[in-house]
Amino acid sequence: MDGVQPTDLRADCASCFGLCCVALPFARSADFAVDKAGGQPCVNLREDFRCGIHAQLRERGFPGCTVFDCQGAGQKVSQITFGGRDWRGDPGTARQMFAVFPVVRGLHELLGYLTQALTLDATRPIAAELRAAVDRVEALTLGSADELERCDVAAVRAEVSELLLRASELARAGLRGANHRGADLMGARLRRADLRGANLRGAYLIAADLRGADLRTADLIGADLRDADLRGADLTGGLFLTQAQLDSAKGDASTRLPTGFRRPRHWPRA
Repeated sequence: MDGVQPTDLRADCASCFGLCCVALPFARSADFAVDKAGGQPCVNLREDFRCGIHAQLRERGFPGCTVFDCQGAGQKVSQITFGGRDWRGDPGTARQMFAVFPVVRGLHELLGYLTQALTLDATRPIAAELRAAVDRVEALTLGSADELERCDVAAVRAEVSELLLRASELARAGLRGANHRGADLMGARLRRADLRGANLRGAYLIAADLRGADLRTADLIGADLRDADLRGADLTGGLFLTQAQLDSAKGDASTRLPTGFRRPRHWPRA
């Protein structure tokens, strides 16, 4: 990209100042054991910006932390946007650093989808547009803290979403997949359902029974898979799937995953 190295979308917590543990709010629920306001450090955050209960997060009531993925936004804000100045050593950076983090995280999420779209053979007709969008979004992530704070992520997302929808339609061309975009499928009985090429963008699949379901080439962008049962399901070729979605679901050794994804640690191995 014109001499600019593409963003590493893998989280590197060792190079971050614990931003996800401070900047973001969360409420006491099945995902988090306590309430925490945005900008307030989590009670488990240590002085070295590491989590004090990282190995026991699920057991201690913080499963939500185990499925969160900043997609590399944390280290970019910490090391590039703020040049390695941390909010504890330089308190004057705190407010803006915490405001900028979710902005960069949103932009990185879009970069992840665009990058995935570029790997699809079916998207070759719009490859130039996809590459141009990657360049535009990448440039935004490298802006100053002031520029990032003013960035309208919703507007960028709306623009990119139209392009991603075209990519999805090209990839699913010829498949008569069902349209469940934004559908409420919480707890739905979809065992062994044929969902090849289905549009599941933004669908609520919380606790849905998807055992043995065929999700090949289904568009899963933004689908909520929390506690969805994916045992025996086939997700190979699933479009816009993220590791965080898998981490929030239930599966096992028989769940078929796309290349490049890891089987979540909490899934049974056999």
